[in-house]
Amino acid sequence: MGGFNLSCKQRKIINKKMIATIAFFIIFISGFSGCVQQDGKNTIKVSGAFSLYPMMVIWAEQYQKLHSEIQIEISSGGAGKGMSDAIAGIVNLGMVSRDIRPEETNQGVIGVSVVKDAVLPTINANNPYIDTILQNGLTKQQLHDIFITGSITTWGQLLNTSSSEPIRVYSRSDPCGAAETWAHYLGDYTQDDFTTRASKVKDDPGVAGAVISDTLGIGYNNVNYIYSYDTKKPYAGIKPVPIDFNENGIIDSDENFYDTRDDVVYAEITGALPTPPSRYVYLVTKNAFTGDTKEFVEWILTEGQKYVISGGYGTLSNEIIAEQLQIISG
Repeated sequence: MGGFNLSCKQRKIINKKMIATIAFFIIFISGFSGCVQQDGKNTIKVSGAFSLYPMMVIWAEQYQKLHSEIQIEISSGGAGKGMSDAIAGIVNLGMVSRDIRPEETNQGVIGVSVVKDAVLPTINANNPYIDTILQNGLTKQQLHDIFITGSITTWGQLLNTSSSEPIRVYSRSDPCGAAETWAHYLGDYTQDDFTTRASKVKDDPGVAGAVISDTLGIGYNNVNYIYSYDTKKPYAGIKPVPIDFNENGIIDSDENFYDTRDDVVYAEITGALPTPPSRYVYLVTKNAFTGDTKEFVEWILTEGQKYVISGGYGTLSNEIIAEQLQIISG
């Protein structure tokens, strides 16, 4: 073709360069849309905290009904995974159930809070001392001595009886917001400060499963891994431990908000009742919220908030929502 004859080897080299160039522009353009294309749809990838996972599934289902051109892929794995995936650019959004740290901000992480979520201590529903525990509750100091120092080791020691049955403590093995929240509630502690007596279990379902399998076990979980989404009652085999906030040796009426998930959420979002250990949960991204990802998070903070309470979470105040929207807009 007029002096433009190419060898087979030359054609292969050019084809490889063309493919690489096209792939670069696809990635480059996708970066501006805040997502990637997959199966003809713009895909928003999300990973991270078990705490936010059930709520994110609800948001994704509702948002995709409104935007059929958008596909939202969600995976759990813990707050640590959500943060590392966001920093690495593996996902568009990381779910993080703890405060964002300065060293993460220094790497370009930007985040907005989207809900509040509580962490509660849990025991097996068939614990031989269940009636006493539900009636009297446990104080913050008792929980501290079980989970942190490990100085309370038997149910008899805890309840002032002659029982020598051991308290088997379960905690999270993966970096997570639930562990940080529970440790912080018990004092100026981190996940690394839990007693060495604790058996380390991966993820929220894992800790709940360990407690359900052990009549002498005690652990802690995010609310949606204690209560059924359908019945709003605790799952079979697990019970939240009521906290004796005023330490008078009995669970008073204003401390008794554990019967249903709605009761916990009401206590969480009002200042009239003792508040269970809770924290803001975040969606984070690298450098800036852009394109389809930005629009999705803006929807979460506006229209999407109407699903929060029914999803088992505490809502944000109008002031906080306004602040988060300002962060998104830059």
